[in-house]
Parts: sequence; structure tokens; C-alpha cells
Amino acid sequence: MEHDGNDEAAERKVVLPMELDNDVVWAAWLYYVDELTQSDVAKILGVSRATVVNLLRDARQRGVVSIQVNAEISTRALLARRLAERHGLVGALVVPSDGPTPLTDRIGNAGSRILTQYVETGDVIGVAWGRTVLATARAISGNYSVSSLTVVQVSGSTFGSSDFSPEFCTSLLANRLDARCVNLLAPAVVSSRSLRDALLQEPILARQFNLIRSATKIIFGVGDIGPSSTVRAAELAGPDTFDAYAAAGSKGVIIGRFIDANGRPVSGPLDERMIGISLDELRRIPVRICLAGGRDKREAIRAALRGGYATHLITDSATAEWLLR
Repeated sequence: MEHDGNDEAAERKVVLPMELDNDVVWAAWLYYVDELTQSDVAKILGVSRATVVNLLRDARQRGVVSIQVNAEISTRALLARRLAERHGLVGALVVPSDGPTPLTDRIGNAGSRILTQYVETGDVIGVAWGRTVLATARAISGNYSVSSLTVVQVSGSTFGSSDFSPEFCTSLLANRLDARCVNLLAPAVVSSRSLRDALLQEPILARQFNLIRSATKIIFGVGDIGPSSTVRAAELAGPDTFDAYAAAGSKGVIIGRFIDANGRPVSGPLDERMIGISLDELRRIPVRICLAGGRDKREAIRAALRGGYATHLITDSATAEWLLR
């Protein structure tokens, strides 16, 4: 192969192992089989890193190395692109529907990768509640150099299961990102509209809602309202209330707000007593990462996409295929 002048003049002659034909094959073997870095390959061959790059390129062009994309990965990537195009998303990511770990954890792992890739200095990250949001927070590990981050709870606290409560999700994510944590100091649902209005006039809550409205990113889940749904487990209200929302046409719930099949708000007994981000406020946040999957949530996810609540979606392959029908 040709060399590039002065940089190559200092390179020593490559002494090949007897079993390998030429330097192209040896470079390919060291990089792809022995899994060495390009810098390590360069040291062994006595050449520059730029020469290693050229050798590896030659290996691909000559057919010494054939790179194939795993068929399942390729299929999921295509599903994600089609989902983004169909529903006007900035991006989508599709995880396997089946695996050795619960689907919630697989979506959470993907969510942690996407969130940490998008985080920027000075971000205010809104956090809803739910099992996938909590799984995302738990999956984040490592040290981050991003500074001046704030993580803010966007809905009031609930009395239900504490393992996915809004305050826990917010605190854990803030801890993992080494960010300032701001929990919303109010219940999710109060006893009357007048009490809600009075609480929202409190200076500390007014400041917290100003911070919520300044959010640059948010992570949230989408839920169904069936018997085993997260929203029922959170005990926002009794079974009769959720049944009333279902009878009124609700197909899903986003941060405690109920939506119909087209993503429009469904009015009900909780609306005037709820403390938390509204659907219109959600849509005004620039980056909105939705994490949801599974058979039971498909109609709810489709409703959320039709309503334009997400800019990014992370879901599973079976749900993605269903959403593209």
C-alpha cells in the first residue's frame, strides 16, 4: 500500500507472523479478533495510528474483513426510524420485547443511555413518576462532568407504592446525575379546587412551578388505566374514579392527566384538584423523552403520540410494530 511521506519514513519494517500473509491481514486480526485498540495495533506493527486506519480500510475493501449488522438490531433500527417518521418524532429507540430481564428494566437501560447523551450544562430536567422512570434513574452509573444540572419533580406526591413515587424518582435521578434536586412540596391530589388554588399561591410552590415551566428536558411514562395499572397503584383516587374516566373515553394517563384515543384531555373528577404539570405545559418542554412499552400500554402510547406529547420514544419491538399498523 502507499505511504504518506515523512510520517511513514520513521516507521520500522513490519515483521509478519509466519501464519499471516501481509500487514493488512495482521492489522485486521489484531483489531477484530484480538480486539486491540488502534493505538495498540500501531505499536505492535511499528506504524502510525493513521496507517492502521488505512490498513483496516484496505482489509474491508479487499474482503479480508466482512462486517455484518445483526439482523435483529437492524430490524429494530428500521422500526425506530419508521416510528419517528410516522409520528413526527425527533428520534426513537426500540428494545427487544423478550429478554432475560423485565421489559421495564430494558426500557430503563435504554432511557438512561439516551438521557445521559442529551444532558447539557444548565439543563433543568423534569421527572414524572412510574416504574420505567425509576428504572431509568437506577440504570444511570458513572461520573458525569456536566455541571449546573437541576432535576425537578413535576407532579405532586402520592400515597401509593413508594417504590416508584415521584419524590423517589426525582431524588434518585438527581443523585445519579450529581444534580440539584427540587421535590414538589405538595400532594398530587387535594380535597378541593379551592385548596389547590390556595396552595398554588404559596410563594414556595409558585417558585417551584416557575422552575418546572423552565424545564429543558423531561422523562415520563405513559400508562393504561386497567386494574393493574401504575396510576391505580399510586392511589390517586378510588376505583370508581378511574372507571369514570374509562367510561368517558380515556385510553391512557400521562403524569396523572387522562387522554382519549387521539391524545385529547378527558375531563373528570380529579382535574380541578390535581397539583402538577399540565398537558399543555408538558408539550412546551423542548425535549420530551417518553418511556413506555408492553401489550397493555399500546393504546395509551398511541394516544400519547397522536397528542404530540413526546419528541423521543423508547419502546419495545412488538409495540413498535403494533404502532406502525
